[in-house]
Order: sequence, then C-alpha cells, then structure tokens
Amino acid sequence: MKAHHFAQLVGLSALWGASFLFLRIASPLLGPLVLAGGRVALAALTLSVIMRVLKHRWPWQHWRELLVLGLLSVVVPFLLYAWAALRLPAGYSALLNTTAVLFGTLSSAWFKEDTLTARKLLGCLCGFVGVGLIVRLGPVQPDTPTLLAALACIGAAACYGMSTPLMKRATAHMQPLAIAAGIHVISLVLVLPGAALAWPQAQFTPAALGVLLVLGVITSGLAYWAHLRIIRHVSPVAAMSPVFLIPVFGVTWGHLVLGEVVSSGIFAGGALVLLATALVTGFNPLRRSGVEDPIP
Repeated sequence: MKAHHFAQLVGLSALWGASFLFLRIASPLLGPLVLAGGRVALAALTLSVIMRVLKHRWPWQHWRELLVLGLLSVVVPFLLYAWAALRLPAGYSALLNTTAVLFGTLSSAWFKEDTLTARKLLGCLCGFVGVGLIVRLGPVQPDTPTLLAALACIGAAACYGMSTPLMKRATAHMQPLAIAAGIHVISLVLVLPGAALAWPQAQFTPAALGVLLVLGVITSGLAYWAHLRIIRHVSPVAAMSPVFLIPVFGVTWGHLVLGEVVSSGIFAGGALVLLATALVTGFNPLRRSGVEDPIP
C-alpha cells in the first residue's frame, strides 16, 4: 500500500470515528428511520451535485449491482446502527464495528478478490485486542434489547464486510463517484417510505439537524466517494482497515469535545491497533514507494 493511500485511510478513520457519537445524539431525537433517510438523502443530493458539476454519466445499466451494494453498504447498516444507538453506548458500537474486518477478510477470500493469509488474521486479532484496551467499556444491562442491539451492530458490520469486495469488483467497470452516487440514490428510494411514515414523531432540534448534516454530506457522501477511490487501488481487506482506527479517534474526539476520561490502556491499545493496521494493509513506512498512477 502506498503512503498516500494509508494517509487517506487514516483521514477517513478520523471522520468515521465521530459517527457513532453523532448517532447517539441524533437517533433518540430523530428516530432510526428518519435519521437513516435524512442521512441517505443528503448524501445522494451531495453526490448528485458533484456528478452534475463533473459531468459524469449515471451507471444505471448496472442498477442491479448498485441495488445490492446499496442494501449491503447503506440501507441495512445505516438502519441497524441507528437503531442500536438507542440502546448501546457509542464505544460498544465502535468495538463491534471492528468485526467488519473479519467478515471482509473471509468474504474477500470467498469472492476471490483477496487472499486469506496468517498475517491478515493476526492483524485482525491484534486489532480486536487493541480496540478492547482503548475503549475499556463499562457495564451495560445484559437484557434482551441490549443483546439485540449488539447483534444489530454485528449484522451491520457483516454487511460492510461483504460489500467491500463487491465494491472492489464494481470499480473495474464503474467510476468511484458514479458508484457512490448510484448506491445512495437507489438507497434513498428504499428508505424514503419508512422515513416519511416516521417523520411526524421526529424532533428536529438544532443539534439533531447539525449532526444529520455532517453524517449525510461528509461521513456518508464525500467519505464513501473517497473510500471507493482508495478501494480501486488496494485490496478489499486493506480498504477496511480504518475500522480498527475508528475507536481510537472516537475516544479522542470524546476526550477533546466532551471531556471524557481517556483510559489508561489507550497507549498499549493504540500501538496494537497501529500494528494491526500495518499487518492487514501490508503498509511499511520504511519501504520505498514506486511511482503510481493518480487515483481517477
């Protein structure tokens, strides 16, 4: 992996690290259906404007492929995480989200888009342990709703893991921007009816609207486009490595913005997460980088 790809993945981790905190703020106010619908709508609008400005063609001849990608990478995980945020602390959701790398590793090998190696499996293990040390999760009520919320997070992570090798395959015949815009427009059609039904119960406070704007425009629209640009040039498993770094940034943002106490395990956990990311991506800062074509 080239250094600039690694830097871009770290940047995406910083953006996505705040997402679970934002979900905890907005989901109780807007409700899962309105939150997911508004997030998808803003992402679709943002990417559609960019498509228009850059004069890209819509890839509707691949609508079936975009439908599958939209379900796996947008509709199902957005709804599941928004619903889980009503029950689980942000740290738990971020921790369970790291299982996406394991699902991605297995599905990438299944779809023959990547190889399953001992190094990558070791990286997954280091990542899980490192995230656990960083988050240092407190107790939650072990009741049925909490268990269902945890299963929802794992289900969402599985969807992300399965969608990544399929996105890698899609970039062979579609532009990253066209894929990102197409899946969000199709996803909007799917989530709009539910969002419309739940609309009267939503509480549109300034905080909820601000969080929704950031989630839709930045962490969904622009970030998905950026991630697809990276996926085009790296392996699917390497492209999923930011999920290990997301809890690191989540804890950091919580400390800087909300004054949350940083656990004593952040340094050891952070070192393990960085090691995991290097093992999964194959990134070596000491290796000389060759010349590579810019990302289109």
